[in-house]
Amino acid sequence: MYYRDAGQFKTTYAEDSAIFPVLQDRWMICIGVVAAFCLPVITSDYWLTSILLPLLIFSIAAIGLNILVGYAGQLSLGTGGFMAVGAFAAYNLAIRLPFLNYLVVFVVAGLIAALVGMLFGLPSLRIKGFYLAVATLASQFLIEWILVRVPWLTNYSSSGVVSAPPMVLFGHHIESPASKYLLALSIAVVAALAAKNLVRGPIGRSWMAIRDMDIAAEIIGVRPLRAKLLAFAVSSFFCGLAGALWVFLYIGTIEPQAFDLHRSFQVLFMVIIGGLGTILGAFVGAAFVVFLPIALSNASALIGGLPPDVLSNFELIIYGCVIITLLIGEPLGLARLWSLGREKLRIWPFPY
Repeated sequence: MYYRDAGQFKTTYAEDSAIFPVLQDRWMICIGVVAAFCLPVITSDYWLTSILLPLLIFSIAAIGLNILVGYAGQLSLGTGGFMAVGAFAAYNLAIRLPFLNYLVVFVVAGLIAALVGMLFGLPSLRIKGFYLAVATLASQFLIEWILVRVPWLTNYSSSGVVSAPPMVLFGHHIESPASKYLLALSIAVVAALAAKNLVRGPIGRSWMAIRDMDIAAEIIGVRPLRAKLLAFAVSSFFCGLAGALWVFLYIGTIEPQAFDLHRSFQVLFMVIIGGLGTILGAFVGAAFVVFLPIALSNASALIGGLPPDVLSNFELIIYGCVIITLLIGEPLGLARLWSLGREKLRIWPFPY
């Protein structure tokens, strides 16, 4: 009964086009963000390092892929490769230009990944659907091959695995779990806000027009070349940023195997489960993928323990069942279920 928008009148165009037009939504988001920034005070280092930090980084990558797949309708299986480009670009920028601020390093690494994404997005101008997915899959293998065959990218390391240099941001060493988490959270909030404003503007509307029917979009004035390449660029930027954060804030080492095809499918599962065409779906899907192995491990401990290989197979089975169920029952994912719940609350107790 408290979730009502009665009496909330919109007197200006800015109020009517706000990101959260309902006052209760704005309060919930603000309270949630403040609570997320306060978590290091009440949460253990294990939760910050092993659960919340990868969740935030995966969310940024899922936002990038959702822009390309959910909003622009361009299927991609090369997310891991674009994350690898951002990771290796950030590493080389950090060791070869040590005077650069790390925020600048992350942004430039994302821009390099965006350029690579635009290069591999050129086939989208002629092909789409399954054929485009195969083309982006080829980019995944090509990027992995280049990273392995060019020793300069790993600073001529004999093993091909190198450690990320220590982070110093504005004179502060980013070493503790709390500092890494707060930095990742700040970047994730900015990324989500930027993506939300981008998709609700003219660029986002052009992407959705291309997604729904590219021929009709071209007739009404949308330029497919600009729209599709920009979608690949923005998507790859977010993925490259996530790859850089994955190396510098989470694992601390960089190797091509950390961004293999499994990583691409993992991010794609997040987008499908969370919800196509929603920013919230990126966070929901990332939370599902991160918390599922933990839930299975706890459930296994309650029944006496299962071998790790059995648990991994159960994880894949659950992924498949959830994806099939959502594609049949609710193709827009878990975020759509939350949206339907909000609409029912706004008019309760009347039927929807």
